[in-house]
Amino acid sequence: MSILVNKNSRVIVQGITGSEGSFHATQMLEYGTNIVAGVTPGKGGLSALDGAIPVYNSVEEAKEATDANVSIIFVPPAFAAEAIIEASFAGIEFIVCITEGIPVQDMVEVKKIIDLNGTRLLGPNCPGVITVDECKLGIMPGFITKKGSVGVVSKSGTLTYEAIDQLVKAGLGQTTAIGIGGDPIIGTDMKTILQLFENDPETDAVVLIGEIGGQMEIEAARWVKDNMSKPVVGFIAGQTAPPGRRMGHAGAIVSGGDDTAEAKMRILKECGISVCESVAEIGAKTKLALNNK
Repeated sequence: MSILVNKNSRVIVQGITGSEGSFHATQMLEYGTNIVAGVTPGKGGLSALDGAIPVYNSVEEAKEATDANVSIIFVPPAFAAEAIIEASFAGIEFIVCITEGIPVQDMVEVKKIIDLNGTRLLGPNCPGVITVDECKLGIMPGFITKKGSVGVVSKSGTLTYEAIDQLVKAGLGQTTAIGIGGDPIIGTDMKTILQLFENDPETDAVVLIGEIGGQMEIEAARWVKDNMSKPVVGFIAGQTAPPGRRMGHAGAIVSGGDDTAEAKMRILKECGISVCESVAEIGAKTKLALNNK
């Protein structure tokens, strides 16, 4: 079992002929990801990655030829929303969008369409997802992961890597690691990922990394309190951020209520989540949580 992707996922890369797309698609292929096609309008009939991957003009053509069920998008911000919508209408079940800087108004339209079509979207502005030793989608470095029983879900890209590193140093591995993205409008929230981990028999504990701004971590924590049978270890980034200042992610702005780091950490604790004061505690606290299970 795994969540979102596995070795059988049949992957299309939208934007495979661009510099970002070709670089990261090469890394994904080397990791073992089953890439079946690329899509770049106007370049159909060509091949990418030294002739290894056929390129099609549209997602619809690529899906028809390869029966793909997953797409990853490396497309500039001005065209990325259109790329998500194209993949959704083509019947792709799961889409990962790495692109940063998609206008919020574009994402409002995207959200309406993917909800209507029943498409699952991860991102945008995210590092992607790795199901360890099976499938890597995005820009996360595969070599830092280790197969194990801990799920990771994070708003922050770099802190996803740090959490994985801390777990590995503690002798723990991961089932799936997911960066959901830090924009105000994203496709898949923390609560949804926690539900998937709860239902995954191979995942025994979850590390949740949030940050200041918004209510997502609070909603996730309340769901954990009422529904989660597995231990959850949490960390909230931005503990020194001043109210009203945007920090890094577009969604990370504190208005001064429950969206401060201090308030989120308190609520997570009240909901039974083991909260780390520092990223450096993640490995040890997760190990402890598993031992006490």
